[in-house]
Amino acid sequence: MTGMIDIVDDEETIRDALSFLLASRGLKARCWESGDAFLGAQPLDDMSCVILDVRMDGLSGPEVHERLRAMGSVVPVIFLTGHADVPVAVQALKAGAFDFIEKPFNDNQIVDLALNAMAACQAAQADAQIQRDLASRRATLSAREEEVMILMLSGEKNKHIADTLGIALRTVEVHRGRVLEKMGVRNALELAALIGPTTRRA
Repeated sequence: MTGMIDIVDDEETIRDALSFLLASRGLKARCWESGDAFLGAQPLDDMSCVILDVRMDGLSGPEVHERLRAMGSVVPVIFLTGHADVPVAVQALKAGAFDFIEKPFNDNQIVDLALNAMAACQAAQADAQIQRDLASRRATLSAREEEVMILMLSGEKNKHIADTLGIALRTVEVHRGRVLEKMGVRNALELAALIGPTTRRA
């Protein structure tokens, strides 16, 4: 699994134990002694998971998480928590954290959590790249081609598209061909599968 795991904890023993454990499983990790130090180093493009202590001197874990999200980061965050902090960690889950684990943690459990978080991060990054590519292709459409595409996605036939837009049938056929070419698909079914219901706009 590629990517970097960032460990944010003000206890040196915890940082050392976690970094050694992750390294022994072939995972890359770096350590931060405070939330301020971690946030001050942003943006870190290779982040794929953050293991974040709930209770620290200075900024607390939930405060670091909140500021990280405010920066636009979607990297999965796993909270380390003592038993008394479980309600705080549960609240953090509601705020978008990936998961939490209680101290003292089980080695296999925390490694499995980190691997799951990294996999989720990679999947999200891949999806984001697909959406960027789609937006890039869509941006090459002319205003009229966009109108034709919207009607194509609604299942309208060329004749109805021509009547709706007040243009010639042959013109619709030309625009339809350009839409398919620019979007990199062979037909309207592939176009609908590419665009998806959530990314269409009227």
